[in-house]
Amino acid sequence: MKSALITGVTGQDGSYLAEFLLEKGYRVFGLVRRASTPNTGRIDHLLDRISLIPGDMLDGDSLVDAVVASQPDEVYHLAAQSDVGLSFRQPILTAEVNAVGTVRLLEAIRREAPSARVYHASTSEMFGNAAESPQSESTPFHPRSPYGSSKVYAHHMMVHYREAYSLFTSCGICFNHESARRGHNFVTRKVAREVARIASGHSQTFSLGNLLSRRDWGWAPDYVRGMWQMLQTEEPADFVLATGVSHSVQDLVEAAFAVVDLPWSDHVQTDPSLHRPTEVDHLRGDASLAQDVLGWQPTLSFEQLVEHMVKAEMALLTP
Repeated sequence: MKSALITGVTGQDGSYLAEFLLEKGYRVFGLVRRASTPNTGRIDHLLDRISLIPGDMLDGDSLVDAVVASQPDEVYHLAAQSDVGLSFRQPILTAEVNAVGTVRLLEAIRREAPSARVYHASTSEMFGNAAESPQSESTPFHPRSPYGSSKVYAHHMMVHYREAYSLFTSCGICFNHESARRGHNFVTRKVAREVARIASGHSQTFSLGNLLSRRDWGWAPDYVRGMWQMLQTEEPADFVLATGVSHSVQDLVEAAFAVVDLPWSDHVQTDPSLHRPTEVDHLRGDASLAQDVLGWQPTLSFEQLVEHMVKAEMALLTP
């Protein structure tokens, strides 16, 4: 039985990954921060099947303890301050958690579990103001947020530990991937929630920022599968995971309102205050390497994804 340690186990990806690994027969450990209010909603149904270990990306000793306790064959590093908007307001915390925190984890693994295979959740936000489209593993990074910048550092440190210490570190440069478990601060979840509220008569309008911003949106469980596939290869490498198709925020809004058969323009307002200091206008990924080497493919279309999220929000509002 293989042992896996997941940082960020309480998040969207962490919860799907825990389910996936349990189905594969793994013994699963999850790193969780101590908090006055439990934040295990996404994994409550798994708590009798996984082992939670207290730890914090700001505390190197706790990461050493977690590695020692779990003795992992595989480590999936998903923990991060992942709110791009918040990263502008809290850039130092974002750097401490995402950048320096990753080095703390790498040091713990190098010292206590050097044979473990390590996955790092890199991000398409590293490309930022990309010089080419679509973006692949060879596209230069040009981040446009403290979040993206912190992830570039973490990504390069994963490569450094691979080259300097022969650790098996692979980075998944994941483009946006969504589900009903997405955090409320992400635009896909916000749109799905507000559309459901309007369709149910709970509200009339809501506000968004840049409707022209385009992203490559996929289905989160597909990306979790790709994370696992990366650690099953003979040699570590970095892979883009993406659908190869981009849509605007307005496309997202139109698709969501189509699910409930309402005209979107009657209910959506734009608010310039919701724009970020530096915007990322267009991201679209080229996952050819993952398709060729891993056999990875996305399974849900954009329209199916949006329908799933809106219907999930509608179900939450149903007595």
